[in-house]
Amino acid sequence: MSVSTIPLSSSVDVHVIPILSDNFSYLIHDKDTSTAALVDPAEPQKLLDVATKLQANVTTSLTTHHHWDHAGGNIQLAKLVPQIEIIGSAYESADGVTTRLESGVSHQIKGSSLVVSTLRTPCHTMGHLCFVTDTTRKAVFTGDTLFVAGCGKFFEGAASDMQQSLNSTLASLEDDTFVFCGHEYTVTNLLFAASVEPNNQFVQEKLKWAKKQVSNGVPTVPSTIGDEKQFNPFMRTAVRELGEEVGVSDDNPVEVMKALRERKNAFRP
Repeated sequence: MSVSTIPLSSSVDVHVIPILSDNFSYLIHDKDTSTAALVDPAEPQKLLDVATKLQANVTTSLTTHHHWDHAGGNIQLAKLVPQIEIIGSAYESADGVTTRLESGVSHQIKGSSLVVSTLRTPCHTMGHLCFVTDTTRKAVFTGDTLFVAGCGKFFEGAASDMQQSLNSTLASLEDDTFVFCGHEYTVTNLLFAASVEPNNQFVQEKLKWAKKQVSNGVPTVPSTIGDEKQFNPFMRTAVRELGEEVGVSDDNPVEVMKALRERKNAFRP
């Protein structure tokens, strides 16, 4: 799968860098200062190679959560870039983190005018952070909390945690906020979405598009918060018909979230 580039402003681009088997890492390039921040660089040399081509000085790395396929490159990265600041969550321990941030704080990328703010989104891991840029077109890096048309497994939290993380915390962002997630799971997620909302035209259109992207070797990120509200069942837990489809007869979004996750865990496309 190829590297793709998404502009956030006249001076800031996001480079989408596929790594491992199905992960996404990201390089946020501030062209005005020739600096770069990395997101979840589990294969750091791949991202540093992109930075070299861009003639960008990597000063910072952002870690969404402690799992090896997101934080596992931090120690090697620190050896390759000794002065790098590696940012992670104050609510959990992750390899190589030098700066631990709480939720709701803003942090300036070293050597850059770019500022990111933090949102705690517990469930997949209880200390999981998402990072939001202050750019003209805002972007949120969601790790394994929110995927295109899906969400992360509830490894450490419960359905109530994911309901809060997706449908309160992330849903409160502007609808045109770009979503850059941690894995290329989009086609499978949309096949599941179609199984629980067979009459949702947004799902059908996105699935057709995603299959074409993947067949062409092009990432399916970014999505947007507004689009996720249209086709991601985990951000549609208040839709009565969806609840009825998964066996929840009353208006109980947390129970819908729980039922969706259980059904998704057993889903085979």
